[in-house]
Amino acid sequence: MSDSGVLDKYIGRIAEGGMRRTAGEPVDHEEYADDLGSFGWLRGVRERAMMLELRKKDGNILAVSYSWLERIEFDPSVGITLIVGGRQVRIMGRNLNGEVRPNVRLFEGIVRHRVPWVRQAVELALSKEHPAETVVESIG
Repeated sequence: MSDSGVLDKYIGRIAEGGMRRTAGEPVDHEEYADDLGSFGWLRGVRERAMMLELRKKDGNILAVSYSWLERIEFDPSVGITLIVGGRQVRIMGRNLNGEVRPNVRLFEGIVRHRVPWVRQAVELALSKEHPAETVVESIG
């Protein structure tokens, strides 16, 4: 391995198209995340989101820093409760900890900083066609 190869290994990454992304550089989550309907999932095993976007169906977005998350609770009858800077934010819906793909679950993804965004469902009637699907009915 050449000296530049060793250097790239430890301080940078070569992204698609030959563009270098250095450690600490902001990540465009749309490029590095899969859209799983109700939430996004970062593809890279070592990728971690810095903030969690909570996207409401009315267009409002609340972004909270993962570093400010004090506690995360999952209760199937209530949903996911985030305590952020003393404020409570509740994500309600169905199958919030159901396996969307092998080893991919919304609650566990939030705990591991792998979820860059959560999106409230726009049309609940359409989402009822797939009862095993993770659906976010409300964020508040």
